[in-house]
Amino acid sequence: MTRTRRTAAAAALLLALPLSVVAAVPALAAPAPAASATVQASVQIELPRPTGPFAVGRQILHLIDQQRTDPWVPSAGPRQLMVSMYYPAKAGTGGPAPYMTPEAARLMLDLKVPGNTIPTETVVDTRTWSRTDATPEHGRFPLVVLSPGFTMPRTELTALAEDLTSHGYVVALVDHTYENAGTTFPDGHTTTCVMCGKFRTPEDWAGLDASRAKDVSFVLDQLTGPGRPAWRYAHLIDRSRIGMAGHSVGGAATVPTMLTDDRVRAGVNLDGTMDFAVPATGLKGKPLLMIGHPLDGPEDPSWTDAWNNLDGWKRWLTVAGSDHSTFTDVPVLTEPLGLPHPPTTTISPERGVQLTREYVTAFFDLQLKGRPQPILDGPTPQNPEITFQP
Repeated sequence: MTRTRRTAAAAALLLALPLSVVAAVPALAAPAPAASATVQASVQIELPRPTGPFAVGRQILHLIDQQRTDPWVPSAGPRQLMVSMYYPAKAGTGGPAPYMTPEAARLMLDLKVPGNTIPTETVVDTRTWSRTDATPEHGRFPLVVLSPGFTMPRTELTALAEDLTSHGYVVALVDHTYENAGTTFPDGHTTTCVMCGKFRTPEDWAGLDASRAKDVSFVLDQLTGPGRPAWRYAHLIDRSRIGMAGHSVGGAATVPTMLTDDRVRAGVNLDGTMDFAVPATGLKGKPLLMIGHPLDGPEDPSWTDAWNNLDGWKRWLTVAGSDHSTFTDVPVLTEPLGLPHPPTTTISPERGVQLTREYVTAFFDLQLKGRPQPILDGPTPQNPEITFQP
């Protein structure tokens, strides 16, 4: 089998795995229910505090694309998406922002943890640093769209979304309906992962990437297009400065998005196999940052092929001791619960979040704000885990 970052995920944290992969790695079974229940019930999980000067506001949007039938469940009618909007806010305003809904949390745990006995509220009550309906700061800010990995809810990138916002970005964190464990809509119903286990070939995955690009472009239409925007604080967005980042499939989707939507000026792929290939003609000169974990075999050919074809600013970083989940909230959630991780994963959850935030923010500060970022020029003593490749 060709080594890819998707197949490498078979060694990643249990919570980050697609259902089909979980079944194939019984050695990563969850702790015995009797031993883990007491610990889990007393756990209070907290995301790392954002590092920027701005407080973080959050609002939830329900968007309906009347021009596009849902690609996975046509009988559902128009494509519907839930989006978390993060924005620089005035400190001390707004109310607590829950991590995720109870039903979405239960579905995620049931999908990812065989014999799940983890109390749902343990995940629901994860401490975030966002404030619901907080008063926005004055000004206009670059927009970054975030797309999560396949089977994972949008909340897996909350720590990254909050940190970007604290550094002066508006962030749109998108749930891709029927592609994750569960998405809860305003009427209370929660969709499930209809597409889990259905993508078999590189062509299937490329189609998924392309579908996500359409989701992202629709979100941008709703936020920045002509007419009345779907979000009440859309005036905060600087429409000339838009980027995209994502994890796994969400990172791979930056390629078709940048190829098809000229509004997206820069992209970040966090450990995603690029089945939608970068064409020989490149990405229209657009910059791409690729951050991944070390593979235990030959390098993912989709990354080497992409690297050779990129025609703009580019960096390829490898994080020593990381795994597929390092670039998300997942390790922060699972470590306090006592869930296992691969023995090759030596980086702490907090350090993984720190490095991901630091390099992603530096990239967008350079590409969307024009601020020089020496950290992107080569290895630094303060971050010995980072290798610049090739």
